Amino acid sequence: MTELGKADEGMAGRAILIAGPTASGKSALALGLAQARGGVVINADSMQVYGDLRVLTARPSPEEEEAAPHRLYGHVDGAVNYSVGHYLADAGRVLRDAWAAERLPIVVGGTGLYFKALLEGLSAIPPVPEAVRAAVRAQAEGRETASLHADLARLDPEGAARIAPGDRLRVLRALEIRAATGRPLSAFQGSRQPGPLAGVACEKLFLAPDRAGLRARIDARFLSMMEAGALDEVRRLRARHLDPMLPVMRAHGVPGLIAHLNGALTREEAVARGQADTRRYAKRQVTWFRHQVGEDWRWLTPEEAAREFLPGH
Repeated sequence: MTELGKADEGMAGRAILIAGPTASGKSALALGLAQARGGVVINADSMQVYGDLRVLTARPSPEEEEAAPHRLYGHVDGAVNYSVGHYLADAGRVLRDAWAAERLPIVVGGTGLYFKALLEGLSAIPPVPEAVRAAVRAQAEGRETASLHADLARLDPEGAARIAPGDRLRVLRALEIRAATGRPLSAFQGSRQPGPLAGVACEKLFLAPDRAGLRARIDARFLSMMEAGALDEVRRLRARHLDPMLPVMRAHGVPGLIAHLNGALTREEAVARGQADTRRYAKRQVTWFRHQVGEDWRWLTPEEAAREFLPGH
Protein backbone atom coordinates (compact mmCIF):
# COMPACT_ATOMS: atom_id res chain seq x y z
CA MET A 1 0.00 0.00 0.00
CA THR A 2 1.37 3.38 -0.96
CA GLU A 3 1.49 6.25 1.51
CA LEU A 4 -1.38 8.03 -0.18
CA GLY A 5 -3.60 5.00 0.16
CA LYS A 6 -3.30 4.99 3.96
CA ALA A 7 -6.01 6.41 6.17
CA ASP A 8 -4.34 8.92 8.44
CA GLU A 9 -4.70 12.40 9.77
CA GLY A 10 -4.04 15.39 7.56
CA MET A 11 -5.81 14.50 4.31
CA ALA A 12 -5.52 18.13 3.19
CA GLY A 13 -2.98 18.33 0.38
CA ARG A 14 -3.52 14.70 -0.65
CA ALA A 15 -5.59 13.03 -3.33
CA ILE A 16 -5.81 9.86 -5.40
CA LEU A 17 -6.56 10.18 -9.13
CA ILE A 18 -7.92 7.17 -11.01
CA ALA A 19 -8.22 7.51 -14.78
CA GLY A 20 -8.62 5.00 -17.58
CA PRO A 21 -10.81 4.07 -20.52
CA THR A 22 -14.50 3.44 -20.13
CA ALA A 23 -15.40 0.04 -18.62
CA SER A 24 -11.94 -0.45 -17.13
CA GLY A 25 -13.13 -0.85 -13.54
CA LYS A 26 -12.31 2.67 -12.28
CA SER A 27 -15.50 3.17 -10.32
CA ALA A 28 -15.21 -0.13 -8.47
CA LEU A 29 -11.63 0.65 -7.44
CA ALA A 30 -12.63 4.15 -6.32
CA LEU A 31 -15.54 2.85 -4.25
CA GLY A 32 -13.37 0.20 -2.62
CA LEU A 33 -10.74 2.80 -1.73
CA ALA A 34 -13.33 5.22 -0.39
CA GLN A 35 -14.79 2.53 1.87
CA ALA A 36 -11.42 1.29 3.06
CA ARG A 37 -9.68 4.65 3.49
CA GLY A 38 -12.36 7.10 4.53
CA GLY A 39 -12.52 8.80 1.15
CA VAL A 40 -14.99 10.70 -0.96
CA VAL A 41 -15.41 9.75 -4.62
CA ILE A 42 -15.32 12.78 -6.94
CA ASN A 43 -16.47 12.38 -10.53
CA ALA A 44 -14.17 13.30 -13.43
CA ASP A 45 -16.34 12.03 -16.29
CA SER A 46 -17.95 14.66 -18.51
CA MET A 47 -21.09 12.59 -19.18
CA GLN A 48 -21.72 11.31 -15.67
CA VAL A 49 -22.35 14.88 -14.50
CA TYR A 50 -25.74 14.80 -16.26
CA GLY A 51 -28.81 13.71 -14.37
CA ASP A 52 -30.59 12.49 -17.50
CA LEU A 53 -28.44 9.42 -18.19
CA ARG A 54 -27.62 7.37 -15.11
CA VAL A 55 -27.80 4.02 -16.90
CA LEU A 56 -26.27 4.89 -20.27
CA THR A 57 -23.28 6.70 -18.75
CA ALA A 58 -22.66 3.94 -16.19
CA ARG A 59 -23.01 6.27 -13.24
CA PRO A 60 -22.67 4.63 -9.82
CA SER A 61 -25.91 3.04 -8.67
CA PRO A 62 -27.92 4.51 -5.77
CA GLU A 63 -26.64 1.64 -3.62
CA GLU A 64 -23.02 2.47 -4.50
CA GLU A 65 -23.60 6.15 -3.80
CA GLU A 66 -24.94 5.22 -0.37
CA ALA A 67 -21.91 3.01 0.38
CA ALA A 68 -19.51 5.99 0.30
CA PRO A 69 -19.80 9.73 -0.35
CA HIS A 70 -20.01 10.58 -4.06
CA ARG A 71 -19.80 14.08 -5.51
CA LEU A 72 -20.48 15.69 -8.91
CA TYR A 73 -22.61 12.83 -10.24
CA GLY A 74 -25.88 13.68 -11.97
CA HIS A 75 -25.94 17.25 -10.68
CA VAL A 76 -26.29 18.96 -14.08
CA ASP A 77 -29.41 19.18 -16.25
CA GLY A 78 -29.04 17.97 -19.82
CA ALA A 79 -30.05 21.38 -21.19
CA VAL A 80 -26.84 22.87 -19.76
CA ASN A 81 -23.70 23.09 -21.89
CA TYR A 82 -21.45 22.11 -18.98
CA SER A 83 -17.88 23.18 -19.67
CA VAL A 84 -14.47 22.33 -18.26
CA GLY A 85 -14.57 25.70 -16.54
CA HIS A 86 -17.83 24.79 -14.81
CA TYR A 87 -16.33 21.49 -13.75
CA LEU A 88 -13.20 23.11 -12.38
CA ALA A 89 -15.23 25.47 -10.19
CA ASP A 90 -17.40 22.62 -8.88
CA ALA A 91 -14.45 20.29 -8.33
CA GLY A 92 -12.49 22.95 -6.47
CA ARG A 93 -15.39 23.36 -4.07
CA VAL A 94 -15.87 19.64 -3.36
CA LEU A 95 -12.12 19.12 -2.97
CA ARG A 96 -12.00 21.83 -0.33
CA ASP A 97 -15.03 20.30 1.39
CA ALA A 98 -13.37 16.86 1.43
CA TRP A 99 -10.16 18.16 2.95
CA ALA A 100 -12.08 20.21 5.53
CA ALA A 101 -13.95 17.02 6.54
CA GLU A 102 -10.67 15.07 6.81
CA ARG A 103 -11.67 12.82 3.91
CA LEU A 104 -9.34 11.63 1.18
CA PRO A 105 -10.47 12.88 -2.27
CA ILE A 106 -10.57 10.06 -4.82
CA VAL A 107 -11.04 11.64 -8.25
CA VAL A 108 -12.18 9.09 -10.82
CA GLY A 109 -13.19 9.26 -14.46
CA GLY A 110 -12.14 9.07 -18.07
CA THR A 111 -12.23 12.71 -19.17
CA GLY A 112 -8.60 13.67 -19.68
CA LEU A 113 -9.29 17.40 -19.93
CA TYR A 114 -10.85 17.34 -16.46
CA PHE A 115 -7.71 15.83 -14.95
CA LYS A 116 -5.48 18.19 -16.91
CA ALA A 117 -7.47 21.19 -15.69
CA LEU A 118 -7.39 20.00 -12.07
CA LEU A 119 -3.62 19.66 -12.19
CA GLU A 120 -2.59 22.46 -14.55
CA GLY A 121 -5.47 24.92 -14.52
CA LEU A 122 -7.26 26.57 -17.42
CA SER A 123 -6.64 29.50 -19.67
CA ALA A 124 -8.37 32.60 -18.29
CA ILE A 125 -11.16 32.69 -20.90
CA PRO A 126 -14.17 34.87 -19.98
CA PRO A 127 -17.58 33.16 -19.91
CA VAL A 128 -19.65 33.45 -23.08
CA PRO A 129 -23.12 35.00 -22.53
CA GLU A 130 -25.91 32.62 -23.46
CA ALA A 131 -27.36 35.12 -25.93
CA VAL A 132 -24.06 35.24 -27.82
CA ARG A 133 -23.77 31.46 -27.80
CA ALA A 134 -27.29 31.10 -29.16
CA ALA A 135 -26.65 33.66 -31.91
CA VAL A 136 -23.48 31.92 -33.07
CA ARG A 137 -25.21 28.53 -33.07
CA ALA A 138 -28.14 29.93 -35.04
CA GLN A 139 -25.83 31.42 -37.67
CA ALA A 140 -23.97 28.10 -37.92
CA GLU A 141 -27.09 25.98 -38.36
CA GLY A 142 -27.11 24.19 -41.69
CA ARG A 143 -23.50 25.08 -42.51
CA GLU A 144 -20.74 22.54 -42.95
CA THR A 145 -18.12 22.41 -40.19
CA ALA A 146 -15.32 22.95 -42.72
CA SER A 147 -16.94 26.24 -43.76
CA LEU A 148 -17.16 27.38 -40.15
CA HIS A 149 -13.51 26.42 -39.67
CA ALA A 150 -12.62 28.58 -42.66
CA ASP A 151 -14.39 31.51 -40.99
CA LEU A 152 -12.39 30.88 -37.84
CA ALA A 153 -9.15 30.72 -39.83
CA ARG A 154 -9.82 34.23 -41.15
CA LEU A 155 -10.60 35.56 -37.65
CA ASP A 156 -8.02 33.61 -35.67
CA PRO A 157 -5.45 31.76 -37.83
CA GLU A 158 -3.44 30.62 -34.81
CA GLY A 159 -6.44 29.25 -32.98
CA ALA A 160 -7.84 27.57 -36.09
CA ALA A 161 -4.53 25.80 -36.66
CA ARG A 162 -4.98 24.05 -33.30
CA ILE A 163 -8.48 22.76 -34.11
CA ALA A 164 -9.27 19.97 -36.55
CA PRO A 165 -11.50 21.22 -39.40
CA GLY A 166 -14.10 18.58 -38.52
CA ASP A 167 -14.28 19.30 -34.78
CA ARG A 168 -17.54 21.24 -34.81
CA LEU A 169 -17.84 21.75 -31.04
CA ARG A 170 -14.38 23.30 -30.69
CA VAL A 171 -14.82 25.42 -33.82
CA LEU A 172 -18.10 26.78 -32.49
CA ARG A 173 -16.53 27.41 -29.08
CA ALA A 174 -13.74 29.46 -30.68
CA LEU A 175 -16.26 31.45 -32.74
CA GLU A 176 -18.35 32.10 -29.64
CA ILE A 177 -15.35 33.45 -27.75
CA ARG A 178 -14.45 35.71 -30.67
CA ALA A 179 -18.02 37.01 -30.86
CA ALA A 180 -18.28 37.54 -27.10
CA THR A 181 -14.93 39.20 -26.47
CA GLY A 182 -13.78 40.58 -29.79
CA ARG A 183 -10.52 38.72 -29.20
CA PRO A 184 -9.35 35.38 -30.65
CA LEU A 185 -9.22 32.26 -28.51
CA SER A 186 -5.44 32.14 -28.99
CA ALA A 187 -5.14 35.47 -27.15
CA PHE A 188 -6.31 33.80 -23.94
CA GLN A 189 -4.40 30.54 -24.18
CA GLY A 190 -1.11 31.87 -22.86
CA SER A 191 -2.37 32.81 -19.39
CA ARG A 192 -3.46 30.07 -17.00
CA GLN A 193 -4.94 30.03 -13.54
CA PRO A 194 -3.61 27.21 -11.33
CA GLY A 195 -5.80 24.16 -10.88
CA PRO A 196 -7.11 23.10 -7.45
CA LEU A 197 -4.71 20.13 -7.38
CA ALA A 198 -1.63 22.24 -8.16
CA GLY A 199 0.95 21.47 -5.49
CA VAL A 200 -1.13 18.64 -4.02
CA ALA A 201 0.54 15.26 -3.39
CA CYS A 202 -1.40 13.03 -5.77
CA GLU A 203 -1.22 9.30 -6.41
CA LYS A 204 -1.99 9.11 -10.14
CA LEU A 205 -3.27 5.80 -11.51
CA PHE A 206 -4.29 4.88 -15.04
CA LEU A 207 -6.14 1.58 -15.38
CA ALA A 208 -5.12 -0.13 -18.61
CA PRO A 209 -6.87 -3.45 -19.29
CA ASP A 210 -5.78 -5.64 -22.19
CA ARG A 211 -7.41 -4.49 -25.41
CA ALA A 212 -9.39 -7.64 -26.20
CA GLY A 213 -10.77 -7.89 -22.69
CA LEU A 214 -11.77 -4.23 -22.68
CA ARG A 215 -13.61 -4.55 -25.98
CA ALA A 216 -15.54 -7.53 -24.64
CA ARG A 217 -16.45 -5.66 -21.45
CA ILE A 218 -17.63 -2.63 -23.41
CA ASP A 219 -19.91 -4.73 -25.61
CA ALA A 220 -21.29 -6.70 -22.68
CA ARG A 221 -21.87 -3.59 -20.60
CA PHE A 222 -23.83 -1.90 -23.39
CA LEU A 223 -26.15 -4.91 -23.55
CA SER A 224 -26.57 -4.76 -19.78
CA MET A 225 -27.40 -1.05 -20.05
CA MET A 226 -30.13 -1.85 -22.56
CA GLU A 227 -31.60 -4.42 -20.19
CA ALA A 228 -31.42 -1.88 -17.34
CA GLY A 229 -33.47 0.76 -19.14
CA ALA A 230 -31.06 2.76 -21.32
CA LEU A 231 -33.61 3.02 -24.14
CA ASP A 232 -36.22 4.47 -21.79
CA GLU A 233 -33.67 7.06 -20.63
CA VAL A 234 -33.01 8.10 -24.20
CA ARG A 235 -36.74 8.17 -24.95
CA ARG A 236 -37.24 10.66 -22.11
CA LEU A 237 -34.25 12.69 -23.29
CA ARG A 238 -35.57 12.76 -26.86
CA ALA A 239 -38.92 14.04 -25.60
CA ARG A 240 -37.17 17.17 -24.27
CA HIS A 241 -36.28 18.30 -27.83
CA LEU A 242 -32.88 19.61 -26.76
CA ASP A 243 -30.27 21.10 -29.09
CA PRO A 244 -28.55 18.09 -30.72
CA MET A 245 -25.18 19.82 -30.25
CA LEU A 246 -25.46 19.74 -26.46
CA PRO A 247 -22.97 17.34 -24.84
CA VAL A 248 -25.66 15.11 -23.35
CA MET A 249 -27.14 14.55 -26.81
CA ARG A 250 -23.78 13.30 -28.04
CA ALA A 251 -23.18 10.79 -25.23
CA HIS A 252 -22.13 7.40 -26.53
CA GLY A 253 -25.22 5.45 -27.45
CA VAL A 254 -27.59 8.41 -27.55
CA PRO A 255 -27.43 9.23 -31.30
CA GLY A 256 -27.94 5.61 -32.33
CA LEU A 257 -30.78 4.98 -29.89
CA ILE A 258 -32.53 8.19 -30.97
CA ALA A 259 -32.16 7.04 -34.59
CA HIS A 260 -33.80 3.76 -33.53
CA LEU A 261 -36.65 5.60 -31.80
CA ASN A 262 -37.10 7.66 -34.97
CA GLY A 263 -37.34 4.48 -37.05
CA ALA A 264 -34.04 4.95 -38.87
CA LEU A 265 -32.23 2.00 -37.23
CA THR A 266 -33.28 -1.33 -35.82
CA ARG A 267 -32.65 -1.98 -32.15
CA GLU A 268 -29.79 -4.31 -33.07
CA GLU A 269 -28.23 -1.71 -35.36
CA ALA A 270 -28.50 0.96 -32.68
CA VAL A 271 -26.85 -1.31 -30.12
CA ALA A 272 -24.04 -2.16 -32.53
CA ARG A 273 -23.49 1.53 -33.24
CA GLY A 274 -23.36 2.34 -29.54
CA GLN A 275 -20.90 -0.46 -28.87
CA ALA A 276 -18.66 0.60 -31.76
CA ASP A 277 -18.74 4.28 -30.74
CA THR A 278 -17.79 3.33 -27.19
CA ARG A 279 -14.93 1.08 -28.32
CA ARG A 280 -13.53 3.89 -30.47
CA TYR A 281 -13.84 6.30 -27.57
CA ALA A 282 -11.95 3.95 -25.26
CA LYS A 283 -9.13 3.78 -27.79
CA ARG A 284 -9.00 7.59 -27.96
CA GLN A 285 -8.91 7.81 -24.17
CA VAL A 286 -5.85 5.57 -23.97
CA THR A 287 -4.11 7.48 -26.77
CA TRP A 288 -4.85 10.85 -25.18
CA PHE A 289 -3.46 9.88 -21.79
CA ARG A 290 -0.40 8.27 -23.33
CA HIS A 291 0.56 11.54 -25.01
CA GLN A 292 -0.85 14.21 -22.69
CA VAL A 293 0.07 13.26 -19.13
CA GLY A 294 3.41 13.03 -17.39
CA GLU A 295 5.49 10.06 -16.36
CA ASP A 296 4.27 10.37 -12.78
CA TRP A 297 1.08 8.50 -13.74
CA ARG A 298 1.31 4.77 -12.97
CA TRP A 299 -0.22 2.47 -15.59
CA LEU A 300 -1.68 -0.65 -14.00
CA THR A 301 -4.07 -3.36 -15.05
CA PRO A 302 -7.29 -3.39 -13.00
CA GLU A 303 -6.09 -6.61 -11.37
CA GLU A 304 -2.75 -5.07 -10.39
CA ALA A 305 -4.48 -2.03 -8.93
CA ALA A 306 -6.88 -4.15 -6.90
CA ARG A 307 -4.07 -6.30 -5.49
CA GLU A 308 -2.05 -3.25 -4.49
CA PHE A 309 -4.73 -0.92 -3.21
CA LEU A 310 -7.48 -3.26 -2.02
CA PRO A 311 -5.75 -6.34 -0.58
CA GLY A 312 -8.38 -8.63 0.93
CA HIS A 313 -11.17 -6.21 0.05
